[in-house]
Amino acid sequence: MPICMRYSDRNKTSTINMKHELKEGEDYYFNEQGFLVFTETYHLKKGYCCGNGCLHCPFEYDAVPEPRKSELFAQKKLRDDASSQPN
Repeated sequence: MPICMRYSDRNKTSTINMKHELKEGEDYYFNEQGFLVFTETYHLKKGYCCGNGCLHCPFEYDAVPEPRKSELFAQKKLRDDASSQPN
């Protein structure tokens, strides 16, 4: 399960320790459960792994300790395998 933040008011501008305004659809999106999920683009702008096990982490979960890191890689492999299967 990725670590995300619940954000109840989609009409407010989100800023999270960044010097620029975050853009919905580019930097984040809301999943079916209403959680704010950061995109790979956001993480690349941030420049490092925060260690929370984010769904779209492009940094190979560098700051995530074991055994959580191995669990995240296994989950990612399952997602990748499922998305590559023909419908």
